[in-house]
Amino acid sequence: MSPNATPERIFNRTLLDTLIRAGMIAALVVACFEVFSPFLSLMFWALILAVTLYPLHNLLKPRLGRSDSRAATLIVILAIAVLLIPIYLLGTSLTESVQVAIATVKSGAVHIPPPPDAVAQWPLIGKQLHGFWAQLASDLTGVLQRLAPHLKDMTLGLLGKLAGVGVGMLVFIAALMIAGIIMAYGENGHQSARRISARIFEPGRSDQLVELCTATIRAVAQGVIGIAFIQMLLIGAGFIFMGVPGAGLLALAVLLLGIMQLPATLITLPVIAFVFFNEGATLASIVFAIYVFVAGLADNVLKPLLLGRGVDVPMPVVLVGALGGMVSGGIIGLFIGPVLLAVGYKLFWQWVDTPPASSAAGPRDGD
Repeated sequence: MSPNATPERIFNRTLLDTLIRAGMIAALVVACFEVFSPFLSLMFWALILAVTLYPLHNLLKPRLGRSDSRAATLIVILAIAVLLIPIYLLGTSLTESVQVAIATVKSGAVHIPPPPDAVAQWPLIGKQLHGFWAQLASDLTGVLQRLAPHLKDMTLGLLGKLAGVGVGMLVFIAALMIAGIIMAYGENGHQSARRISARIFEPGRSDQLVELCTATIRAVAQGVIGIAFIQMLLIGAGFIFMGVPGAGLLALAVLLLGIMQLPATLITLPVIAFVFFNEGATLASIVFAIYVFVAGLADNVLKPLLLGRGVDVPMPVVLVGALGGMVSGGIIGLFIGPVLLAVGYKLFWQWVDTPPASSAAGPRDGD
């Protein structure tokens, strides 16, 4: 150090060095985030899947020679098979149905009966619906030709949505593969999570918060998948009992909608309409409609019961976090929301229960 250095110069130099280092660290963090951001959603999904499936990994590991890689590989292969087989069957069924519908329309075998006069008496839409129905009954080809431009736009939009779903499925499969790698190194990952948590929070609380995050992710994942599976069984049983065509594929579609947090009524209401159109208002069709409609709404009752199981926070905290996270962040927010809210809840009450330093030190001398 120079003998002419004054305390003010030393302070300025130290402050400048600190600002330069902080700026370089900030630039490095921003650059790393820019590089990693395209894979952020993928890694979130992989971590969620790894945490959710890791108990199954530990269950299979002793039966596979205590090999982490074998157990992880088997889980990934089974999960991809369970995911792709229903999608393939559903896509094949939809393709065949569309081809049959197109062939039927081209052959001219479609005959729409004229509308009843009572339709014109319906309020608001009766006259317009009656006129459109009458046009369909008298000149179906002409009406379809007039609607062709609008149908083309709708078809392109639907194809775009289907392409987005296909890309999402590919990302999900990639996340499953990465989750298998994470599970193969599960012990090291758990220790790393504990070290990071101990660096951020107090060492006495870090392990508890890691366990809380793990339990919350598993509770939400098992609740979502479990509820979707229960709904599939309930609704699928009704479809099979009523003899609905393609009951198995429709039940699988209910399962996929439940996992994606979409209402099962997207499937049940058209099926109910189909049954009434074919069977009429019989006692069996009325009972079927009531049963299937109620089963399609069962998730509203089951979510509060299953989402908070095994988590050391009140169930409403997990439920509000799941709903709020899904609204703000989509499906992945369904898992991140309750984790953040549960950790915040625990930290808040730990802060409330921790006495201030002045009161913890006890009364001062002379008091």
